[in-house]
Amino acid sequence: MATKAEKGRVSIMTKQQKKTLNLVLTYLVIILIGCVLLFPIAWMISAAFKTNDEIFGSIALMPKSFSFQNFIDGWKSAGIYTYATYFINSFIMVIPTTLLTIASSALVAYGFARFNFPFKKQLFAILIATLMLPNSVIIIPRYVLFNKFGWVDSYMPFWVPALLACYPFFIYQLIQFMRGIPRDLDESACIDGCGTFRIFWQILLPLMKPALFSAGLFQFLWTYNDYFNSLIFINSVKKYTISLALRLSVDAESVVVWGRVMAMACVAVLPLVLLFLTRCGPALPGPHFLLRYHNETGSEFPNIKRQLCLPDRGCLGAGAGNGLHTVRL
Repeated sequence: MATKAEKGRVSIMTKQQKKTLNLVLTYLVIILIGCVLLFPIAWMISAAFKTNDEIFGSIALMPKSFSFQNFIDGWKSAGIYTYATYFINSFIMVIPTTLLTIASSALVAYGFARFNFPFKKQLFAILIATLMLPNSVIIIPRYVLFNKFGWVDSYMPFWVPALLACYPFFIYQLIQFMRGIPRDLDESACIDGCGTFRIFWQILLPLMKPALFSAGLFQFLWTYNDYFNSLIFINSVKKYTISLALRLSVDAESVVVWGRVMAMACVAVLPLVLLFLTRCGPALPGPHFLLRYHNETGSEFPNIKRQLCLPDRGCLGAGAGNGLHTVRL
């Protein structure tokens, strides 16, 4: 008969084997799902090296030969403008829109998160309510308004809403992040003589880097990939962005050379891939604060001076001395 110790070993081994088996099955499912999700991208890259006959006449993923002629011909485009012009137009539209969105949304979020003013709750409710408005509802009033301003066929319909903080999703995101930053930081900076704007610029803004980067990342992706609004507000081919240029490649020729279209689609995706790889680097530090309480008299409460310490920015306020206490928030 097996002893109790032997039964215990068998039971332990069985549990470990079950745990290993579950882990292996989990990774297999993840790898399978990943392969399914990555297949369209792999097919697009493969099709960039194929002819129309290969694309429609074979189900093989790998091309018969690797030639960059589709990339060369596709870059020249069918019109008088090359894809260099379309890339420049995209960055001219996207980068200011992203930067203006971050700046304006951070300022509005600072006002809602740190100040009390009349009708604050009502205005915040209206801000949240605008999230429920679909773009199809407001596109016609926006077009009529921008047309009266003479902004159609320019990038102003993208820049001005970003400047005026017309993206409530990012405002709400930054408000929630800022509410997690202790108000003791504001009070400590105020004691040291910082004004309202200096508190925002030198204290809160450096601590909001993760949220600001996330907002900028989303806005860059959404604006860069936006086809509908670009189609509505931009009419001149010389001002076309990448999304419109890809559509132009399909419409400009009677017989579409899909290899060129796929080649330019691969090139168009490159900035987003590079941005994603940049985001996958070392994580940006989140809120990390130190408040140092310096007691001049050595007693527990009177004459307490607070010293604010921020990562890589040194400390503000009273210097170190006897009775110095460091508190991590």
